[in-house]
Amino acid sequence: MIKFKFFKALLLSGAFFQLVTGLVQAQSSSLYFPPINSEDWEKMSISEAGFDQEKMGEFLNWLSETDTRAFLILIDGKIVIEEYWGNKLTGLGQMDANSYWYWASAGKTLTATLIGIAEEQKLLKLKDRSQKYLGTGWTSLSQKQEKKIRLIHHLTMTTGLNDQVSNLDDTTPSSFQYLADPGKRWTYHNATYTVLDKVIEASTGMDMQEYFRANIGDKIGMKGFWQKTGQNNVFFSTPRSMGRFGLLLLANGSWDGNKLWEGQFFKDMIQPSQQLNPSYGYLTWLNGESSYLLPGSQTRLPGSLIKSAPEDMYQAMGKNGQFLMVVPSQNLVIVRVGGAPGNLPVPFLLARQIWDRLGPILK
Repeated sequence: MIKFKFFKALLLSGAFFQLVTGLVQAQSSSLYFPPINSEDWEKMSISEAGFDQEKMGEFLNWLSETDTRAFLILIDGKIVIEEYWGNKLTGLGQMDANSYWYWASAGKTLTATLIGIAEEQKLLKLKDRSQKYLGTGWTSLSQKQEKKIRLIHHLTMTTGLNDQVSNLDDTTPSSFQYLADPGKRWTYHNATYTVLDKVIEASTGMDMQEYFRANIGDKIGMKGFWQKTGQNNVFFSTPRSMGRFGLLLLANGSWDGNKLWEGQFFKDMIQPSQQLNPSYGYLTWLNGESSYLLPGSQTRLPGSLIKSAPEDMYQAMGKNGQFLMVVPSQNLVIVRVGGAPGNLPVPFLLARQIWDRLGPILK
């Protein structure tokens, strides 16, 4: 009873909040950040990280057979594992630290971050109608139906627009058809995400490249660019740059003492954004939740998305196995780029296979 009363008094006094805040700040202050204008990056040996070298070698041998082109493990911001296999995306030469690769849908988390920064700069609000930035008639819905769709619905994949159309990448009004009211149905509809590029450009007065560089890229030494690929706008970067972004997320928006963001948006981004699919935040996949939906399905599956991975892990995930995994409890960032079998928009099976093998080594 005495302990409970002490805890209650601590909580009510605000000291508990200060304690938690101090722990978060301590975690951030313990991180290493590579220089912005240099290729130098401090490393940590496998033995320093406490990993079994032989088992890690076996894991990497397996990974090299999965068409993985780059794989990085960062602990406390330092590189523990950095491996490259196979050819560059262009086919000209071997993959290395300077090779660019596509993010596919892993870029959704980067776009969500830019939306959050724009909100913090008071350039937009999540409750704004999408029409404000996309114009009237951006869908084939009636005006009454279209007015109900707001920016928050794009971030949570709950616009209610039909995901049974022939091309989920098509952003023309004819492909945006009514299926349900916003907020009533979760569907992995790529085109409803892609139009956020126009939202960013309309609200900031800058194109995606400029806004990214000014607010993230130049501030953390992240090399990357958006490229139109069909009807998608795909982000390309070096694997190390993906790692830099993961480190920025791990540090809650701070980079070596420079705060890039700190608003409520970024806390909400890595929490369940709705109850239809608790394993989805703001364009980001969450682990350790009670259930999840897979793209193209309305069947709610019980349990954690990646059962063998830490519960607090969140991920940017893209087609063919483009993974950026962040584990705050372990100060851990993992990058994987390459190919993957099958045609799933998000290859969950590969992520599970990776953690089934890697999890025991990291423990």
